[in-house]
Amino acid sequence: MTDINSLTPMATFCGKCDCGCPQLFVDESAPVERRVVITDDFGQRVEMSADQFGSLIEDAKAGKLDAVAAV
Repeated sequence: MTDINSLTPMATFCGKCDCGCPQLFVDESAPVERRVVITDDFGQRVEMSADQFGSLIEDAKAGKLDAVAAV
């Protein structure tokens, strides 16, 4: 597993506190299918391809994830 300090940060979700907010990174040294990395505030991470991340973005833009944000 790559050290988080070697990843390129793209976005921080929340960022209004000091609780270790979830973050989005790109790992240029990872295989293509694991290049997008999302970390959470519990030290876990999800690795996915840019295509998979793009699908997530498309679903979010289409409103398919709105119910999750309303929880």
